[in-house]
Amino acid sequence: MYKLFVKRFIDFCVSLLMLLVLSPLLLVITLWLHFANKGAGVFFFQERVGKGGRFFKIYKYKSMTDERDENGQLLPDAKRLTKVGRFVRLTSIDELPQLINILKGDMSLIGPRPLPVEYYPFYNETEQHRHDVLPGITGLAQVNGRKSVKWNQKLNYDVEYVKNQSFTLDLKIFLLTIYKVLHRDDVGVDTSGVGHFYDFRSEQWEKEGRHDKVEKAFKEMKEIMDRYNIK
Repeated sequence: MYKLFVKRFIDFCVSLLMLLVLSPLLLVITLWLHFANKGAGVFFFQERVGKGGRFFKIYKYKSMTDERDENGQLLPDAKRLTKVGRFVRLTSIDELPQLINILKGDMSLIGPRPLPVEYYPFYNETEQHRHDVLPGITGLAQVNGRKSVKWNQKLNYDVEYVKNQSFTLDLKIFLLTIYKVLHRDDVGVDTSGVGHFYDFRSEQWEKEGRHDKVEKAFKEMKEIMDRYNIK
């Protein structure tokens, strides 16, 4: 009953209430980013993988400018990250526009984080089960290390959540998320060792001699990136 009906009802009511209560803050942040981002826009839209492997567009606050060098290449992230952008990342305010994704039914408050669509061909059969539920703003992996947890463990947490999903577990994750945000634990620093999942998984498959699988996955990834014009 909780998984089928109650969870969605709670998601809708809580996200709507949060949007109403936080609307003054969101208005201030929106105006602040409008000027700080130097014309780069306020919101960041990106295709992510949702429940059942369905692709959807996620909403986030944009924390960086689109400044480029003399050759037209984007400057490094560290140089494009604004002061207000750093603030919204440290406080996780950049994730709040995803409350709209929850209202639309794309996401839940609690669940595996939705990852980029180009990662989709690189999951193994077990990891694909992370898509059996709606992705969330926060999840089991985020309260157990966030960016410091390695890819294997991160995806194991996602599958573990799917197997043990319950109101009690969701409430625990929700409360732990609030604690970590207030204490700014493990925010903004990637210590997982590998930046992109496809780098991690392709290296793993190469070591296992599964070169054909690597080739097939990268071919599928290219098709996805071309389809959605991902650079």
